[in-house]
Amino acid sequence: MNSRIAENNHAELTGVILSELEFSHEVSGERFFKTRIKSKRLSESSDELPVILSEKLLERRQFRAGERVKIAGQFRSYNRHEEKKNKLILSVYAQEMEAISPETTEVAPENNVELDGFICKKPIYRTTPLGREITDVLLAVNRSYGKSDYIPCICWGSNARAVKDLTVGDKLRLSGRIQSRMYQKKESDGSVDNRIAYEVSVGKLETL
Repeated sequence: MNSRIAENNHAELTGVILSELEFSHEVSGERFFKTRIKSKRLSESSDELPVILSEKLLERRQFRAGERVKIAGQFRSYNRHEEKKNKLILSVYAQEMEAISPETTEVAPENNVELDGFICKKPIYRTTPLGREITDVLLAVNRSYGKSDYIPCICWGSNARAVKDLTVGDKLRLSGRIQSRMYQKKESDGSVDNRIAYEVSVGKLETL
C-alpha cells in the first residue's frame, strides 16, 4: 500500500465494513461510493468512520458488509451548503483497499493519520471540570489543483499547551487517530438533534 498517497495527508484504517456500498456522487464520469468502517480502539471501544471509494477499486473485487478490510488513503473534507450555511463534511477517501482473510488473527487494530498543514483558525484552549487541558485546532491541508482539506484536530495535555498560543498561518506536522464522537445540538424549535463529529485525536505533533 501507500504507493500513490500524498505525504502531507496519509490515513490508514483497519476495520469491518458496517454497511453495503451505496452510490455517493460522480465526478468527470467517475462514480464514487460510500460506506462506514468500524475501527477498534486499544481501549476496546470503537469509531465508526465514513469512507468514500472510487468504482476503480471495485473493478477487481466487490466489498460487502461484514468484511474486514485495510484501507490506505486520505482524510478529506468538503463544504455542503445547508440552510444558508456551509457544513464541513469529513470522510476517509480510500485510494487503496484490500480484504483481510477471516483466518488472519495477527492484524492489530489500526487507525492512524499523519497530516502536514497550516492553522487556519485561532486555536481554542480550555480545561475540563477535572482539569484536563484541551486545545481545538482547525488544520488546512493542501491538496492538488489548489484545493485544501480542513481537518478538525483535538490536542491533549502537553500538546494542548504547545499549540494554544499558535497563530493562523503557523505550520504543524501531527499524527494521531481519526475518531467519531456523538454530541447533541439544540435546534431553534427546542428539539435536540443527535449528531456525529469526526476529528483527529492528536498523539504527536511538531511545529515546522
